[in-house]
Amino acid sequence: MFKRSFRSADRVDKSARLKKSNTNTVRDPQKLSKLQRSLEETLPVKKTLNSPIVTLTVGREARLFAAHEEVLAQSPFFERACRDQYLEAQSKRISLPDEEPEIFSAVLEYLYKGDYYPRLLHNKHRNSWELEDAVGSPDPSENNRAGRGAVEATMYVASVNQYLLRDTVVYCAADRFGLEELKRLALRKQGLQSGIDVATILRSAQYAYDNTPDTDSRLRAHYLALIIRCRKTFKRSGTMQTEMERGGKLFFDLFVAMCNHLDDVVEMSNARTPKTI
Repeated sequence: MFKRSFRSADRVDKSARLKKSNTNTVRDPQKLSKLQRSLEETLPVKKTLNSPIVTLTVGREARLFAAHEEVLAQSPFFERACRDQYLEAQSKRISLPDEEPEIFSAVLEYLYKGDYYPRLLHNKHRNSWELEDAVGSPDPSENNRAGRGAVEATMYVASVNQYLLRDTVVYCAADRFGLEELKRLALRKQGLQSGIDVATILRSAQYAYDNTPDTDSRLRAHYLALIIRCRKTFKRSGTMQTEMERGGKLFFDLFVAMCNHLDDVVEMSNARTPKTI
């Protein structure tokens, strides 16, 4: 049922790298002006943003990003970060060493445009939602691992040294930044994915458990429901057996969810069976 997904190419982030040997370049007025013009060109509708530009260094390699303060302020996390910096307008800088540059690029795109690539599009002919540039997988073989057709479903996450489902990583970042609508969008996009191998799903599920609070009731439930729905495939998987033997909260929650599912099935069966005295 599951085909293999392939590694994502680095589609995002054409930002310049921040040279550690010369941190003063971050505050170069010419660079900030160029970044501001670039940001304004990305807006779906031409707007005049008069707020200061905030520079951000992201990831282990300190990639340089820039955004208008009023755009960042849509996120409670960044609103607090900007408010707490009592500096001159052009000197505001935020460091995010633990974030993934590719994912932060998607978050920034969402803050400016209300979506991130691939966009969620409504197909009027089919009256259904689909992902921009998505096409059917041309080859079901394992050697041609297609996740969303032309759109890669996975990305390399340096912090865990693994390939994970991109929308899951976006969801977890949105949770850290307090962007509830982005969480809903990421989850909806992930629901449109198909052809993902079992190992990738389990790795991504474990990442979701490691990077969301215990109160999360959406992304975690999504993975539990997926495993239960496709239980025959997961039951045959050696990866599933290995991960279950390692244990973790994911598999306890899965056990509880499967028990609840079984109870529902039994209850429905009893409701259809005529009672005898």
